[in-house]
Amino acid sequence: MIASLCGTLTAKSPQGIVVETGGVGLEVLVPLTVLYELPDAGSTVRLLIQTHMRESQFLLVGFLQQEEKETFRLLTTVTGIGPRLAVNILSGIPAGELLDTVYREDAPRLQRIPGVGKKMAERIVLELKDKVPEREVALGRPEPLSRKRRQLFSELLSALMNLGYKRKEAEAAIEKAFLNTGKAEPEHLEILLKETLRLLMKE
Repeated sequence: MIASLCGTLTAKSPQGIVVETGGVGLEVLVPLTVLYELPDAGSTVRLLIQTHMRESQFLLVGFLQQEEKETFRLLTTVTGIGPRLAVNILSGIPAGELLDTVYREDAPRLQRIPGVGKKMAERIVLELKDKVPEREVALGRPEPLSRKRRQLFSELLSALMNLGYKRKEAEAAIEKAFLNTGKAEPEHLEILLKETLRLLMKE
């Protein structure tokens, strides 16, 4: 099993990327959320890989963060979701936001992802809702976030990403805003958004 891959990115498109290592070019399927974070062709990249082997099919799926890989694995445990559909789902929603959405049991949000209907959205929530907090601990977070805090964090993150900020910088700024204001309840959304934007504009 291939767990990671480091090499030269020789091609990238929504259909997949090619990474050359040791004189061999390997085709890797990546979600669009990962594709947009990759450097230009010709750059060196390091990807976390999930390998799928089924009969004559050998599929490599690539990620930049462990959370993305873990979320992909979770999705493929859902009835009726294979690796390609899981990639399509993660192309429509970042991994962290998907976990937040499942935790809040917000099936309507999942229905906005292309290719995900009402029944599938409800199935994803039903089959994964009890696994998300356990996975967060496994991913290195000290404890699951409270439901209210998770909802507030997700709303702030969604607003910032809609404004064009990248996920990593937005998440870091939100955490600082929580610490600076000492507030983490839904009614503090406007206060926290202002503080987060102030922090982002300072950087």
